[in-house]
Parts: sequence; C-alpha cells; structure tokens
Amino acid sequence: MSQRTERRGIHVDQSDLLCKKGCGYYGNAAWQGLCSKCWREEYQRVRQKQIQDDWALAEKLQREEEAAYASSHGAQSHSQSTAPQPHPAHASLGPFSKFEEKKTNEKTRKVTTVKKFFSPSSRTASKKETQEGKTPSPSISRHASFDTDQVSKDFVDFLKNLHKTGREIHKQCRAFIMSMSNKKDLSADELSECVQDFYQNMSDRLMSHFKGSSESVEQVMDQVEKYIMTRLYKSVFCPETTDDEKKDLATQNRIRALHWVTIQMLCVSMDEEIPEVSENVVKAITDVIEMDSKRVPRDKLACITRCSKHIFSAIRITKNEPASADDFLPALIYIVLKANPPRLQSNIQYITRFCNPSRLMTGEDGYYFTNLCCAAAFIEKLDAQSLNLSPEEFERYMSGQASPRFNSSEGEWPHTDPALGVTATNPVLSQLNHNLELLSGLSSRQETLMEAAQSLQDDLISWPKTVQQEVHDILEKYPLEILSRTVSAIDANNMDNDHLPPPLTPQVFAG
Repeated sequence: MSQRTERRGIHVDQSDLLCKKGCGYYGNAAWQGLCSKCWREEYQRVRQKQIQDDWALAEKLQREEEAAYASSHGAQSHSQSTAPQPHPAHASLGPFSKFEEKKTNEKTRKVTTVKKFFSPSSRTASKKETQEGKTPSPSISRHASFDTDQVSKDFVDFLKNLHKTGREIHKQCRAFIMSMSNKKDLSADELSECVQDFYQNMSDRLMSHFKGSSESVEQVMDQVEKYIMTRLYKSVFCPETTDDEKKDLATQNRIRALHWVTIQMLCVSMDEEIPEVSENVVKAITDVIEMDSKRVPRDKLACITRCSKHIFSAIRITKNEPASADDFLPALIYIVLKANPPRLQSNIQYITRFCNPSRLMTGEDGYYFTNLCCAAAFIEKLDAQSLNLSPEEFERYMSGQASPRFNSSEGEWPHTDPALGVTATNPVLSQLNHNLELLSGLSSRQETLMEAAQSLQDDLISWPKTVQQEVHDILEKYPLEILSRTVSAIDANNMDNDHLPPPLTPQVFAG
C-alpha cells in the first residue's frame, strides 16, 4: 500500500472526446471515435468499396466458371450442335443473376428507401400489415397503446400550427412508419441508416421551408423524432439481429463483480457525508436508471443530462468551487457502478443509432453522452492500475478472497475511531452507523415528546377536579351569610334616623 502514495486517478483528455477526423464534433466509441457525420461518410465509403470488390469477385468467378464449363463440354457441344439443348451459360448465370440482383438492390437501397417514403404508393399500404406481430401481454399493450396515442395526439396538435406544411410532414412520417414495418428483416445498422436518411431528408426540406431557421427546424425535428421512435420503439430497440442483450448481461455482471470499488479508489471529489451531496448522488443514480424507461432517444439523453448536472452539483458542493471535466468522469463512473443501470449497452446503442445526429455532435447532451460512453468503456477495461492497486490486490478483490474493507496483510479489521464508532476506511458502514445514530436520537426524542404529551394530558384531566376541590374548600371555610335588613319609609312614624340613608338624614337647626 505504501507504493501508492501518489494517486494517479482517472483522466481523459478533452481532445479524446472529439471526432478523430478533427471536424470538431463529439465522437463516439460505437463509431470508432468518429462523429455521426464522419461515420456515415466512412461507412458508406467502405460499403461502396465492398460492393465493388464483391462485384469484381463475382465477375471473376463467373468467367472462371464459364471457362471451365466450356472446356469440359466443348466436345459434346460440337458433336450435338444440331440437337436442341439449353444454353450453356444458363447454369452459371442463374446463381450469378441472383447475386447481381442482390448487390444492385443493396447499392441503390439508400435512393429507393428515400423515394419510397414520399411516394404515393407507400401511403396506400394496408393497415393490416402494420398491425402484425405478437402482443406481449394485454396490460403492456394497453400501456404502450396509451403512450403511442398520446404522442400521436400531441404530434398532430403541434403540426396544426404549421398548417399545410404540418399536414405534409404528418403524411411523410406515417408513410415512413408503414414502410419500416415491412423491413423487420433488416439489420440494426440498416434500420439506423433508414432512420438517419429520413432525418436528413426531412431536415433538408424543413431548412428550405423555414429559410435557414435552425431553431424552428430543431423544434420540428424533435417532434418528428418523438413521434417516429415512439411508434417504432418495440421493433428497433435491442433487436434480435444484434448482440445488444448479450452485451447488457456482460456489463451487468462486470459491474456486480466490481461492487467492492470505493469512492477513494476512483479519486472522486465527492463527500457523501454532506447531506446535499448525498441527495445529489441519489438523484443522479435515479436519473441514470430512469433512462431505460424512456422510449424517445431525446428523453434518454435528457436523463443522462440531468444525472450529469447532479454530479456537477455534488462536486461543486464538496469542493466549494466549480467542478472541472477531470472531476466529472471519475464521478460518473462511480455513479454507474453504484446504479448498475438496466440494459446500459442497449440504451447506448439505441441512442447512437436512432437519435437526431445533431444532438450527439454538439451541445451539452452530446458531451454528457460521450462521457457516458467513455465511462462504460472504462468499466469494461478497468484494471488494477486504474484503481491504484497492485495486480495481486485487484485479483483478490475480484475473486472475493479479500475486501478493501479488510486488512488482509494484518489479518484483522481496521481499527475504529472510538469517538465516532465507525470504520474510517468503509464509507458504507460509516453512513450506516451515522443513520443508526440519527434513528436512535430520533427515537429518544420521540420518547421524551410522548412523555411530555402524556403528562400534559394527565394535567388537563386533573385540572377541573383540582379547581372544583379548591372552590369547595373555600366555600366551607368562608360560608355565605345573608342578613335580613328592614328599610324604613321616609314618611313613617319611625324616627330612627340612624337607619336613613345619609342624604335623607334629618338635620336639626337651632331656632
């Protein structure tokens, strides 16, 4: 442990988050470090080259097959020239014609896909075909149907403000959804390409309509993305043609195996003993878990953004200064390890494939999402050096033979602080003990309050009796006596003047 006096920590140069081609946009590990724009260009270039290579190889194989066929059947063809027989090239042209047709369709897929979206024939597709598929359960179907209906209603209400343009956008979106319902056999990359082509085509049309107002185009595209992806969510999220589910299980198992990683090992600048920091940590964990419940890529990105902002707040409160980018990534890794978000890889791939590319290339959403991808990649490759541990310690922790809370070299648990009663090296037990102390204090305060309330109740019950007893004692000690009194009339013969009131007392004057 003495060898690790200087903690290296986790550091990612901000230039590593940008596109490797130097365009200035944020890159993505799923796109080999490229942004969405450069990745599509590279993908189309490689795909076109592969089509050309396959075409050349097919022509070469066809020529070799025709030459072999001609050399083996040349004599028979010459001797039986007058007899009817099939053309010799039919045997070889049959397989090649299918191959040629497949490559031609693949080569022109982009053009035909966009044309189909806006052609009248695509809007006359039978509604029965769009309703095919097995419903998982009545309750889930009702919930999904309610969400879809609400989104459709909100989308129509939004487009009413655009009048004729809004009606055209709605028709194009419905036609696109119908055409996508017939493309269930496509791979995830091909589905992504179809959606991204539609986004690009729609964005170009809106840009010309709004005369270059990017803000108006972004508002409409957000609503288009919400409507389309809500309707297509079940068919494009974690499709069976990918290994997303396998990656999800591998990531979850990896995070479970790293449950022993502490906040000190990652050099995270957060003090969870501070109530405000602990509250922000809980909110960040909640947000990153909530990401899986959202259907729209933009809503999933919003969860990531809220999570990241809570992390920045926790770091700022701990350090009493603004958080830096070097502080953010280790904290995000720590939050992901604590949360173990469900279907993390599937959600990352879903956002990568079907989100509006402008959101991933620039802005805070793109920055936070790029950091989340880096965090997921770091967790997959996390090793002893990343955690400032020796390889032996790392292997013991991963195998469960030891725990960072247990001092294996001395064979005993670390000493605790008698004043605090907590283990300094174990923040979990420290927090647990702190919570128990708070509960104990609340319990004693509650007992004192209950005793005071009971005493007050007894006093209120006994007070009337006490007052009655005091009144009774006073009456017994000082009984009330009422004396009879005779009042003489003014004109009476009784001359007892002493009983007259003072003003009426006769006065005698000397004569």
